[in-house]
Amino acid sequence: MKKDIPHIVLEPGKKLYFASDFHLGAPNHAESLLREKRIISWLDHIKTDAQEIFLVGDLFDFWFEYKHVVPKGYVRFFGKLAELVDAGIIIKIFTGNHDLWMADYFKTEIGTEVIHAPVTFSSQGKTFYVGHGDGLGPGDKAYKFLKKSLFNNPICTFLFGRIMHPNLGMFLGNSWSLNSWKKNRAEDVVFEEIVLEKEFLYQYIMNMEKSGSHHDFYIFGHRHIALDSQLNEQTKYVNLGDWIRFNSYGVFDGEQLELKRFQS
Repeated sequence: MKKDIPHIVLEPGKKLYFASDFHLGAPNHAESLLREKRIISWLDHIKTDAQEIFLVGDLFDFWFEYKHVVPKGYVRFFGKLAELVDAGIIIKIFTGNHDLWMADYFKTEIGTEVIHAPVTFSSQGKTFYVGHGDGLGPGDKAYKFLKKSLFNNPICTFLFGRIMHPNLGMFLGNSWSLNSWKKNRAEDVVFEEIVLEKEFLYQYIMNMEKSGSHHDFYIFGHRHIALDSQLNEQTKYVNLGDWIRFNSYGVFDGEQLELKRFQS
């Protein structure tokens, strides 16, 4: 087991849960609301044995926090998160490429953690590496450049929040996200028959393993692929899929990590 990394001791009968890519807000209010209610049903389903819940990015199709303004909507989802946190369940929210502009709202108002980069931790003798997955591995140089120079640039974020009226800022952000939504949904069918060795996250994992940074479980989102792949005897890669097509999530019971689909 790795030394000096966070360790989660599971209480008897408790589990760790993982989900990503809700994309709330897209492609329209009606479809998003149905998805939101389905996600809430899933949270109700797991709350009896969840010790920690990892929400691994792109919960929203676009999210930007102004200092005194947060995006409109999602009250059912927020209320359920607050209920679970108040009941003692730890919720960790990872930012994705669609909602990376999270600040302190979820921490101060709801009580979740907000995580902006992949993390390593251990639990019950197993090591985990968890992150949204954007910007990792080879390729996608244009996005990596924009993420570093623009999206994650504190000066650009400050200026956007100060210069853009929330109505205009949210309109531009949602328009950009909707275009991305349409493009990615058109490509979803391509990813159903992927060649694992060509996947950039697979290549990222194998490079980490070759460098000596071994983990038992790698958990990502971002790709909208529901994938549960045992790479070798020691390493498993789970891509959490999404809640657009799959309603898929990961669960660790102390021994095994399994990808499941929620049937509402």
